[in-house]
Amino acid sequence: MAEHRSMQRAALLDAARSLLSEGGTEALTFPALAERTGLARSSVYEYFRSRAAVVEELCEVDFPVWAADVSAAMERAATAEGKIEAYVRQQLALVGDRRHRAVVAISASELDAGAREKIRAAHGGLVAMIVEALGEMGHTEPRLAAMLLQGVVDAAVRRIELGAAEEPAAITDAAVSMALRGVRG
Repeated sequence: MAEHRSMQRAALLDAARSLLSEGGTEALTFPALAERTGLARSSVYEYFRSRAAVVEELCEVDFPVWAADVSAAMERAATAEGKIEAYVRQQLALVGDRRHRAVVAISASELDAGAREKIRAAHGGLVAMIVEALGEMGHTEPRLAAMLLQGVVDAAVRRIELGAAEEPAAITDAAVSMALRGVRG
């Protein structure tokens, strides 16, 4: 029975990922989850008490996986600049991935404090790595520079998501070049 429950829970999370990546947070409703999974709406409530609870669990499951990808790419880089480039490239490489799309939709939405805190913690680990790399490059305001750098990444993510005129590779290269030129001060 427990195994069956965990399979249903996984199916609900997967349906939530799809709904989020297709239609953002508005698309994530209990009726839609019930329809996607073939469960009764009352069953959905047995697993999650609210939409926020679904979102929070997705954050717990997906965000660390996504952050670990970015972190691994940064660790493979030999130089501080290489780490910054890896940080930008890896985040943008994950844009098409449903997990990432769900994370982006979630980050943009109204979350309860618990979910926001979990995202902040996972994100904080990445930002700390960037702050460190910027410090190595002799940046006087590494924390501020890290926040601005993430703004460039977020703008590039939106541009790729929108299916802008430019190819994703061109958007990625432009973001990397802007990031590196910017952080060199």
